[in-house]
Amino acid sequence: TLTARVDWDHSNTKLEINPVEPQGKPVVYQVFTRLFGNKTTTNKPWGTIEENGVGKFADFSDAALERIAELGVTHIWYTGVPHHAITTDYTVYGIGNDDPEVVKGRAGSPYSVKDYYNVNPDLAVDPARRLEEFEELIERTHSQGMQVVIDIIPNHVARYYESVSAPEDIEDFGAHDDTSVEWARDNNFYYVVGEDFQLPKFPDHYRPLGGAEHPLVDGEFDESPARWTGNGAAVAQPAFQDWYEAVKINHGVRPDGSYAFDRLPEEARTWSHDEHSAFWEGKDVPDSWTKYRDIVLYWTAKGVDGFRYDMAEMVPVEFWSYLNSSIKAANPDAFLFAEVYNPALYRDYLQLGGMDYLYDKVGLYDALKPVIRGEASTGTIAPVHAEVLDIEEHMLHFLENHDEERIASANFAGDPARAKPAMVVSALIGRSPTMIYFGQEVGEPGDLNDAAFNLPPKIRTTQYDYWGVETHQRWMNGGKFDGGQLTASEKDLRDFYMRLLNLSATHKAMQGEYTDVATGNERLFAFARWHGDEQLIVVSNFDHESSHETKLEIPADLIFEWQLADGRYALDEQLYGENNARLVVDGGSAYVLLELDPLESVVFEIGAADIERHTDFASQFVGPRHVDVWLPKDYEESDKTYRVLYFHDGQNLFNPEWVYYTQTDWGIDETLQRLIDEGEVDDTIVVGIWSTPERVAEYMPWGLYQATSDEYRTAINKYMSSEPTSREYLRFVVEELKPFVDNNYRTKPGRDDTSMMGSSMGALISLYGVIEYPDVFAGAACVSTHWPSSMMVDNPAGNEPVLDYLRSAIPAPGKHRIYFDFGTEELDSEYEPHQKAVDDVMLELGYEQGSTWQTHKIEGAGH
Repeated sequence: TLTARVDWDHSNTKLEINPVEPQGKPVVYQVFTRLFGNKTTTNKPWGTIEENGVGKFADFSDAALERIAELGVTHIWYTGVPHHAITTDYTVYGIGNDDPEVVKGRAGSPYSVKDYYNVNPDLAVDPARRLEEFEELIERTHSQGMQVVIDIIPNHVARYYESVSAPEDIEDFGAHDDTSVEWARDNNFYYVVGEDFQLPKFPDHYRPLGGAEHPLVDGEFDESPARWTGNGAAVAQPAFQDWYEAVKINHGVRPDGSYAFDRLPEEARTWSHDEHSAFWEGKDVPDSWTKYRDIVLYWTAKGVDGFRYDMAEMVPVEFWSYLNSSIKAANPDAFLFAEVYNPALYRDYLQLGGMDYLYDKVGLYDALKPVIRGEASTGTIAPVHAEVLDIEEHMLHFLENHDEERIASANFAGDPARAKPAMVVSALIGRSPTMIYFGQEVGEPGDLNDAAFNLPPKIRTTQYDYWGVETHQRWMNGGKFDGGQLTASEKDLRDFYMRLLNLSATHKAMQGEYTDVATGNERLFAFARWHGDEQLIVVSNFDHESSHETKLEIPADLIFEWQLADGRYALDEQLYGENNARLVVDGGSAYVLLELDPLESVVFEIGAADIERHTDFASQFVGPRHVDVWLPKDYEESDKTYRVLYFHDGQNLFNPEWVYYTQTDWGIDETLQRLIDEGEVDDTIVVGIWSTPERVAEYMPWGLYQATSDEYRTAINKYMSSEPTSREYLRFVVEELKPFVDNNYRTKPGRDDTSMMGSSMGALISLYGVIEYPDVFAGAACVSTHWPSSMMVDNPAGNEPVLDYLRSAIPAPGKHRIYFDFGTEELDSEYEPHQKAVDDVMLELGYEQGSTWQTHKIEGAGH
C-alpha cells in the first residue's frame, strides 16, 4: 500500500508530496459520500435532491483524491455506498420506490440497505451507470495510493429490501422464509406471527417528508406478518426511537438467545484466518451467513479493499469468524473494522471473530472528550489505554465520525483547536489506525444542520438528508479542492492534521512499544513510543488558556531500554520543528525541560548525542572526573575534522542543573553553534572537564604559587588541601585526555587547532596550560581571571615576582593568542588593577591588543 508523505522546509511551506510505503500505521478518512462533493448551499429542511443538491462519485476527482492523500490517508471509507432506502424516484431505472414513512429523512439512512448488489443511485451522474461509476472511483482511489472501504451491515437491512442487480443465482433476503413461525434457522428475518406491521406513532414535530404530499405517504406500510425491527424490537408496531426503518437479520440465534450453529472452541483465539476457514468448511451454516458471504466476495472481486461493519456486537461472533475468514481467503490484506461498544466483547470479536480493528470509543474517545472540555484530568487517559494494551494495535482511534458530535460544535468543544492535543494523543499513543471524519480537518462545526432527521440538531453532520457541509464546501472551493475559501485558522488546522497524520502513517516508532510518562500536571499528558533506535517522546498541553513549564522525568528503565549513555541528546520536534529541546541523561536518570504554549503538542524524536558523557574519566595523575564532549549539530552526518576547545569547570557550560553554584549555564553550545552557522568561527568541538573538590589546588598555577610572597602563599594554602597540583592536572589533560579525544573524535590534533578556556581559577589554569605546553595549545581564553589568588591589591611591590614570572613564562607572540576579561561588579570589582599590571606585561612582550591579545572591561558585569 502506498500513501503520501508531505515534505516541509523550515518556513513550514509545503514542498512536495511523495508516495512512500507506510512504515507507521493506517490512516482512515471517513467521508459521507453523498455530502462530500455537494456544492449547493441551499440547505432547506426536507429539501429535495434538486433543491439541496447531492455529491457524486465523480466529485472525487484526481485533485480531490490527491488532497485527501496528502493528509497521510491510506484508506478511504466511503460511507453510504450500498444502495439504501431513499425517497427520490428512480423507477425509470427499474428501481422500486421506498415508502417515505419507513425512510429517515429524504436521503435515507446509509444503514438501511435495500440492494447489496448495487450502489446508491443518488451518487451517480448517470444512475443507469451507477455501478460502473463506482468501479471507476475504486480505480481512481487506487491510482492515488489509497484503499477503498465500504459499509456492510449484517444486523439489519431496509424494511423494503429488493435487489434489482443481484446475480441470477442470488436470492433476496427473506425470499424463502417460512413466515408462519417466529423463527427458523434458515429464515433471514424474525416474524411477529399473526400481526401486520404498523407504523410507529410519530411525535408531533415529525411528519414524513416534512408534510409534503407523496402517493406512498398514507399511514400504512404493507408488511404481513410484521418483522422485528433492526434493533430487535419484537413488536408489530415499533416505537419512533426504534430502528423502524430496518428489519433485523437472523443469524441462527433463537429468540431466547440460544444458538443454532456450531460454536468455536476456546483455542480458536489463536487460530489464523486459514484455520478459521477450515473449521467452517463442510459445516451447515445459517442461510443469512452465506448471503452475506456472497455479498462481501462480490465487492471484494470488484476491488473493494475492506469493510466497516455496523453494530457488529449484535451479530454472533461465529458469523464473523465465517465471514472474515472467507474475505481473507480472497484478499489476505483486506482491511476489516467494526463498531463494538462493549469492552467485555473486544477480545471475542478480535480473536474469535477475526476482526482487524474495533472502535476505541468507550475507552479512549470517552476518556479524551471530557479532558478536551476541561472536565477531567489527563490522569484519566493512561489507565484507560492500559485496559487494552494487550490488543491496543487493534483499537481504531478517532475523535469524530458520523455518529459523534462534531468537535467544533458548541455541545462538544466549540473550537476545533481545543482537540489538537487530544488528536495527537489519539493518533500517536498506539499502533492502531487513526480515523478522521471529512470536514474535521477544517473545523466543520455542524451548526447549520437544521435538516429533517438530524436529531439532536446542531451537533453533528446530518446522516439522513440532502445537505451542504459549509466549512467543507469552502475547502472544496467550487471543485478546486485547494482550500481557497478557508480562513487562516482553518488552513492552519488542516496543516496540523496533515503534519500529524503523515507522521502517524510513516514513522517507524508507530509500530513499536509504548509507555506513559508521568508529568505531575493534570493538564499535560506525555508518553513515549519506540521501535529499535527510532524513539519518540510526545507531550501535549490540554490547557487552552495557559502555558505550562515542566521538567519531564523520563523513567530510568526506559533510558536503559533505549541504551542511552549519560550525556545530552538533541530532541528534534517532528510536527513543526520549532520547539526543540534536549534530553539530559545523568547517572541513568533523564529529564527534558520544556515549555508548552496553550494547546501545544511536541513530538520529540531522539537524535544523536550532542554531549557525550565520559563518566569518571580515570587518570594516573589526578582523581577521576566527568568529561563532557559537545559536538556541533552536523557532526554525525559529516566527515569533517574539528578544532578542539578544552574547557575547565565543564559542569558549568551546557545545562543549568549541572552548574555548581549559579544554576545558570554558560550557553557555550548555543553560542558556538550560532557562530559556526554564521561562519564566524571554524568547526569546533568542546571538551568540558568537570572540576572536583580539589579544584583550587588543580587550577592554581604552580609557577604563580611559587612566585608569590611567603605571606600570601600561606594565606592561599587555607583554600587548598595541598600544594598546587596544577602540573599533574595539565599532564592529565595533555597526556591522557587529549590522546583519548583525538583517537575517538574527528579532531585536528595540532597546536594551532587546540585551545583552552576557563573562568576565575579556570582562567588561570587556561593561561598556565599555554605556558607549560606552548606546543600543544595555541591560545587561552581567561574569563574573570582570578588574579587575587597570586597578587595583592595593597602591595604592588610584592607583586613584582609574579609579574616577572609572567614575563618569563608567557610564550612570545606570533604563535599564540590570549584573551582576558573582567567585570565591574561582585568579585570582579577587585580585578582591574591586577589586570592592568598584566596588560603592561603583555605589551612588554610584544603582544598587540586586538590581534594576538585582547583584554575587555565589561561595565556592570559580575563574576
